[in-house]
Amino acid sequence: MVNAARIEAAESMSTRTARAAAPAAPRRGFVRAGLAAAALGTVPTVWAATIPPALLGPLRTGGCVIALRHAQTDPGIGDPPDFRLDACGTQRNLSPAGRVQAERFGAMLRAAGVTLGPVRSSRWCRCLDTARLAVGRVEPWPALDSFFQSRETEGAQTAAVREWALAFSGPGSALLVTHQVNLSALTGEWTGMGEALVLRAEAGVLHTLGRFAA
Repeated sequence: MVNAARIEAAESMSTRTARAAAPAAPRRGFVRAGLAAAALGTVPTVWAATIPPALLGPLRTGGCVIALRHAQTDPGIGDPPDFRLDACGTQRNLSPAGRVQAERFGAMLRAAGVTLGPVRSSRWCRCLDTARLAVGRVEPWPALDSFFQSRETEGAQTAAVREWALAFSGPGSALLVTHQVNLSALTGEWTGMGEALVLRAEAGVLHTLGRFAA
């Protein structure tokens, strides 16, 4: 079973590499392979760890929303049974490599001259830690909480995040740290751990300008 998951993840990574230069489009078909990679404790390293030049102008100008999936975690999917938000030890947390990845993400933004305004995060420890390690500050926001294990609040949470992102215009660019399921619901896009989508509202529509990873 594990060998099959490795093969599937490897094949999916090759496919995503070939499509990386294509225009942004929904990638729900990659969810199964991504979950297999997560179960093996791997990160789909597909996009270069740099901010594409085409995104630098919008990010420096401000008014963008950087929607970031938390950095790399310990192996697993979801969280252990009976986990608690007030006890990080009961959750799936950042791995040592993930902590370095989060710090690198923040360093990339600073080196690129990106000014951040609001920094909001899911209340899960792996998201809060990603934000703190990257930029040193964070505001917990329940709308960004994971609904992986219960989809009952998916619609309301996604609507709240979309409404906020559509209204955001600066100053600076906002950073939202959340989970894969939340980003897929908001944008239809698959993201690897430590990968961000750059969003901007235009004429009442939330557009994905591009992506980058640490």
